[in-house]
Amino acid sequence: MADTIAAPALSDRNTVRVDLGARSYDIKIGRGLIENAGSEIASVLPGARLAVIVDQTVAGLHLDRFSRSLDASGIDHTVLTVPAGESTKRFSEFERLCDEVLAARLERGDAVAALGGGVVGDLAGFVAAATRRGMAFVQVPTTLLAQVDSSVGGKTGINSRHGKNLIGAFYQPALVLADTAVLDTLPLRDFRAGYAEVAKYGLLGDADFFSWLEENWTAVLEGGPERDEAVARSCQAKADVVAADEFESGRRALLNLGHTFGHALEAAVSYETERLVHGEGVSIGMMLAHEFSARLGLIGEDTVTRVRNHLTEVGLPVRIQQIPGQLPGAETFMDIIGQDKKVSRGALTFILTRGIGAAFVEKGVDPALVLEFLKEKLER
Repeated sequence: MADTIAAPALSDRNTVRVDLGARSYDIKIGRGLIENAGSEIASVLPGARLAVIVDQTVAGLHLDRFSRSLDASGIDHTVLTVPAGESTKRFSEFERLCDEVLAARLERGDAVAALGGGVVGDLAGFVAAATRRGMAFVQVPTTLLAQVDSSVGGKTGINSRHGKNLIGAFYQPALVLADTAVLDTLPLRDFRAGYAEVAKYGLLGDADFFSWLEENWTAVLEGGPERDEAVARSCQAKADVVAADEFESGRRALLNLGHTFGHALEAAVSYETERLVHGEGVSIGMMLAHEFSARLGLIGEDTVTRVRNHLTEVGLPVRIQQIPGQLPGAETFMDIIGQDKKVSRGALTFILTRGIGAAFVEKGVDPALVLEFLKEKLER
């Protein structure tokens, strides 16, 4: 219950190591990595052929450079394209991709590469985990959210009508290449959504990092060394937690700060990204987690205000009412929360906080308190 994350030290390294024994791997961070992707992949997976899974939007922006790099290193590859958007993480696309990997005659010693954001990474990782009972997997994340969160740690999967990411596997990549230059092509809304996950690392375990973000967030958005620093520090924070708790049996659950509420919000809008993207759900969810912590007497309103002010300044939503369109009632939200992966034998688990950088896992939260809280928030 009192489990917290130690703050990682600042580092100017462009490589973060995820230490998992024989399954350890590097996260390479910096501008222009896509141009060198072929040589990086060949050094880790010599002789492997690739199935490159990419969505239609990213293909138009980055696929040519990525393919040229693979060609330059003599890496034979097949490109498999999927539609953009959260709705792609479904059984039909998973089945199609597995079949196409097999049709391309890729073998168990070959690899699947995800070129794209979190949707492509989650889906491609699950394809890699399942096809031929496990092929090597490479992540080339092209969104801020994917670079600092979903590409690191081995969570893969697809969505169900019962909720987000409920079908999948823990399956670690062999390499992550986070080219921070590709973030220049991101729409501002998507960059802000990814920034919610960056802020999360400060809020859950590193008060100094959160203070740094309050001072430097505009430079992170604009690019340059501050952006690389924010990505590296976020990746180091997650790598440390994953190394200590790979399968989320304990402290790794802290990384879900804001996600129980956020995932419920995403499910409530049927994953319609026009209304709400994942990072926006996390932003509102983190705000709700802090407000609920204040309701329980764990933090003061000054902390709630500080978090709200920063997320608002960045341009992120902080209230349920900022989601366009009709939303279900509190009882429906409670049904969705009841399917959350952190539920254990029906008991609700939430990530709460005792202050900036002091999140903790609270098991057995009274559903009646959550229901009352949600009713109040939905009415405002």
